[in-house]
Amino acid sequence: MELENIVANTVLLKAREGGGGNRKGKSKKWKQMLQFPHISLCEELRETTEKDYISLCERQPIGRTLFRQFCETRAELRRCVKFLDAVAEYEVSPDEKRRECAQELLDKYFSPKSEDHIPELGEDMVGQFTERLEQEPCKELFNECTRQPVTKNTFRQYRVLGKGGFGEVCACQVRATGKMYACKKLEKKRIKKRKGESMALNEKQILEKVNSRFVVSLAYAYETKDALCLVLTLMNGGDLKFHIYHMGEAGFEEKRAVFYSAELACGLEDLHRERIVYRDLKPENILLDDHGHIRISDLGLAVHVPEEESIKGRVGTVGYMAPEVVKNERYTFSPDWWALGCLLYEMIEGQSPFQQRKKKIKREDVERLVRDVEEEYSDKFSEDAKSLCKMLLAKEPSERLGCQGEGATEVKAHPIFRSINFKRLKAGRLKAPFTPDPQAIYCKDVLDIEQFSTVKGVELEPKDDSFYCKVSTGSVSIPWQMEMIESECFQELNVFHTDGTVPPDLDWRGQPSPAPKQGLLQRLFGRQDCCGNCSDSDEEPTRL
Repeated sequence: MELENIVANTVLLKAREGGGGNRKGKSKKWKQMLQFPHISLCEELRETTEKDYISLCERQPIGRTLFRQFCETRAELRRCVKFLDAVAEYEVSPDEKRRECAQELLDKYFSPKSEDHIPELGEDMVGQFTERLEQEPCKELFNECTRQPVTKNTFRQYRVLGKGGFGEVCACQVRATGKMYACKKLEKKRIKKRKGESMALNEKQILEKVNSRFVVSLAYAYETKDALCLVLTLMNGGDLKFHIYHMGEAGFEEKRAVFYSAELACGLEDLHRERIVYRDLKPENILLDDHGHIRISDLGLAVHVPEEESIKGRVGTVGYMAPEVVKNERYTFSPDWWALGCLLYEMIEGQSPFQQRKKKIKREDVERLVRDVEEEYSDKFSEDAKSLCKMLLAKEPSERLGCQGEGATEVKAHPIFRSINFKRLKAGRLKAPFTPDPQAIYCKDVLDIEQFSTVKGVELEPKDDSFYCKVSTGSVSIPWQMEMIESECFQELNVFHTDGTVPPDLDWRGQPSPAPKQGLLQRLFGRQDCCGNCSDSDEEPTRL
């Protein structure tokens, strides 16, 4: 049994390292898998693509790359882009270097003696150049390529990492690019038995909508015969519960707890900006990446709050639900700030403020403590940490920090965050206080993860397909584009011939003709060839 766990961990570590070769985990046939469709097949897509500068040239990673490649062909546009990059760099520069960065900007782009001087610069300099870049270049930009179908064969499967509400979560790898992800499986029968269709679809739609450095991203959504699969950011550093309780003495040093709280405040700010209340903030839902930065995961209980409205719902995890949730009152975003207070307390103290670990206590007793009893503080808390916890754990939402009109701005202004440069934090420029060991697996052993029992008495019907289609929508644009760029696949595919002529897929003169129909014998022999190729170890999913 121990051998099985060692093998599973070894295979996963090998995949995370890129397979140990020069191809970084890519399939031998990756170029064939990602082959661009002929331009003639993209005409309808081009007609329906929104011609918007911000979307095409800034938010879309491949669009941004193509736009910058175009600007490199014109000297005046090249200077404009360099200037905007310099302004962006100034915005995230450390406070002690801002004056120096500002002076460099003035000397390089405002001085007529500089070779990078831009004569058009005026008082509204950034606005002028953004407007200029919105004009001609965008009309010549062609964005996007057609989506290829996403199935289980798109990925290699690795060991189980944990359990979700409707199925297992395992590591997986995109065959074409070698990119590692986590695959959250939602078993169809289990969803149907629990009447969880709306909950599953809600999580998928929210994940697809949110694009935040501090919230896990949805990259793909597909279905198999038995499950709906959400392919998410892989967080190799484990969850906060593991680190709080299984990495030495329970709890963290205050500096580390404050850093995670700052990142969580940014994550909640991004969710609340989209009018999404999370409602399930707890240590096991906060994951660490390879560099020690956190992301919020498991958005199954998150919900959209309509503008100018409040919602009601007694949902969450016992011990982390706010008093207004426990009392079944109406709320907007206040439960998330309460839960942040619970989590900060737990990270410092090494136990929850209203529920001792491994001590059985009735739900109604925990809820009474949440409603009526003030939490106690040990000497582990500095005055600033105690102050922030008390302000976040105010029983009345109207008195709670984060609930007085300014949201996350109120929280980030607390003195405990005086050493955090939030602009640099949001840009990923601050180093985390703890970096996970790349050779460690921060989760339970394979055999210690409890398996789901077989669902009985539930049959899948054709009418269920309409729900499955809403979830199984293939790749998500921005994460997919980032994957293509980070894996260098786009760089290798986005090429012209050495003499400057266009490749076949961009040549209008060579429109592809439909593939000829195959006869019965050809299909049979083709199937045999296909079966023969399945022995290629690179193409066969890893199953343990």
